[in-house]
Amino acid sequence: MLKCRTVWKKLAPLARASSTVCRQNVRRAGLTNGRIPIRVPTAHMSTGPAGGGGDNLKYALLVGLAGIGGLTYAVKTLRGDQKRYEERIAEIESRPHKATKGPVTDVQTAAPAAEASETDAVPEPELEAAPSPEEPSPPAENAAPDAEAVAHDAEAAPSSKTTEPPPAVDSTPASAKVPSHAPYLLIGGGTASFAAARSIRARDPGAKVLIVTDEPDLPYMRPPLSKELWFSDDPSVTETLRFKQWNGKERSIYFQPPSFYIKPEDFDSAENGGVAVLTCRKVVHMDVRGNKVKLDDNIEISYDKCLVATGGIPRNLQVIERAGEEVKKRTTLFRKIEDFKSLEKVSRNINSITIIGGGFLGSELACALGRRSTESGLEVIQMFPEKGNMGKVLPEYLSNWTTEKVKREGVKVITESLVKSVTYKDDKLEIHLKDGRLVKTDHIVAAVGLEPNIDLAKSAGLEVDSDFGGYRVNAELQARSNIWVAGDAACFYDIRLGRRRVEHHDHAVVSGRLAGENMTGANKPYWHQSMFWSDLGPDVGYEAIGIVDSSLPTVGVFAKATAKDTPKAATEQSGTGIRSESETEDTATSPVASATPPPVVEHKDDYGKGVIFYLRDKVVVGIILWNVFNRMPIARKIIKDGEEHADLNEVAKLFNIHED
Repeated sequence: MLKCRTVWKKLAPLARASSTVCRQNVRRAGLTNGRIPIRVPTAHMSTGPAGGGGDNLKYALLVGLAGIGGLTYAVKTLRGDQKRYEERIAEIESRPHKATKGPVTDVQTAAPAAEASETDAVPEPELEAAPSPEEPSPPAENAAPDAEAVAHDAEAAPSSKTTEPPPAVDSTPASAKVPSHAPYLLIGGGTASFAAARSIRARDPGAKVLIVTDEPDLPYMRPPLSKELWFSDDPSVTETLRFKQWNGKERSIYFQPPSFYIKPEDFDSAENGGVAVLTCRKVVHMDVRGNKVKLDDNIEISYDKCLVATGGIPRNLQVIERAGEEVKKRTTLFRKIEDFKSLEKVSRNINSITIIGGGFLGSELACALGRRSTESGLEVIQMFPEKGNMGKVLPEYLSNWTTEKVKREGVKVITESLVKSVTYKDDKLEIHLKDGRLVKTDHIVAAVGLEPNIDLAKSAGLEVDSDFGGYRVNAELQARSNIWVAGDAACFYDIRLGRRRVEHHDHAVVSGRLAGENMTGANKPYWHQSMFWSDLGPDVGYEAIGIVDSSLPTVGVFAKATAKDTPKAATEQSGTGIRSESETEDTATSPVASATPPPVVEHKDDYGKGVIFYLRDKVVVGIILWNVFNRMPIARKIIKDGEEHADLNEVAKLFNIHED
């Protein structure tokens, strides 16, 4: 290009002189002022005494030749430079790709400005598409085995024919597949996010929803990890993650198969919208003023509406955290798919396992592992500081009954036990209790509660509740003008029961669905009470709603159970192992009380089935249905009404526990 400019500078004076001569000849020939003769004499075009026609022709030929030569040279120069530029691009693409955009900037500054407009066929994103061996596998290959994993496909093929595909190495760099903007951004890949995505798409069918999760899996349900999966007969259950429900039907823990989702790289071009999932990515910073977030690889995503559904982190005992590495690596904090896989493998290769914690998770795992004690001789120990199992939730008499039930499952239960220290000695973990007792075991499962994940609170400037923990939101689950929170991390205002934070699957469904509706403009308050449930095997289970705290006054009404009053029978009737999926969609009509005789209240040795009412200021704020199923809409209506009841025996008749 510099050579072209030099040639033009030399030819410019000659061109200007030629132009002057041509104008003079035109005036002499009578071609000015629009007077065009019929025929110009040929002599004036070639020779003449004073007209200068010969010189004009020479100048014209000279200028024409110079112009053609300069243009030819310029074209050749441009083509040569473009060829060298493309060779340079190819060389850069062949190098190992880095996450930074330094090479892109270098190439752009090296190319001349004029060439940039001529070489649009080599766009900048091509540099970002270079292979990257460090990229995690795409979401579609990280999730359910095949299309048979649809959540409600009860007639799926046998799990022995379905295996989880091995993770694939993704050759696409992160910067090329992460959308720069998401109309709906959901942080967290759990139940709350999936429920919100489904709700958003229901109200806005063309919506584009992006889920960002730090787990390698597509959204899945957590309850089977501590329940049904442990009762599977399939030796490859840790790979298939398919389980048989109590009614014998099979399903996957994934809500939807990979085909349900759109790929992140197709997010922007999806004409009909859809839900995309970014796996193995973590949001580390929120800019609420700029409406954008930053991922752990420094990529930024802007949003219009954002949901924070980061869930919780399993708590650990301080005595274990202070112990050495040998103790820590023999301790499981149970929460995710990988925790289930790891514990399932460990339980088959050790002699003794101890579960610390007497709540929902600890009791479910104790019963599940207790079944293996008769098969493989595995010693299962459960210890907790309460007097009985589920002591913080159930009334004392029912807690004692549950403790005996767990013992019958093959579990050695140690009550009123406070851990003082844990050490590793002679290939055994030694658990020293404060009362002097010593328990030796091979592995520990710490099931002592959940800590809400509030890592984004500081950067986002979101308020954290000092009493309950979690992000403080209003009744519409809104933390800021365009930010909502749902699931375990939300400390919300219940218009019936006040400020609360709930850590159960069904609450994630209810709150996620409500947040999704409100993100699309519904502006609905939280009033639809979520429920939770726990099964101590296929024969004993209970469902609960509202505030169930053993420190509250309770009234229990019980009756004799029948073969229909078990979790197994309940799933046969509802057709789903996750009972809340059907319960949360129901609303109670006017129930008709049973005409049977008055029920028997409380202390009875055989608690076959019944209803337990939890009272606050003489108003029912919580209800447990003990081996009573498909009655949750009635319980929900009682709590919603918020009335005082003179005789709860009469209220118990609404559940028809004596009709069978």
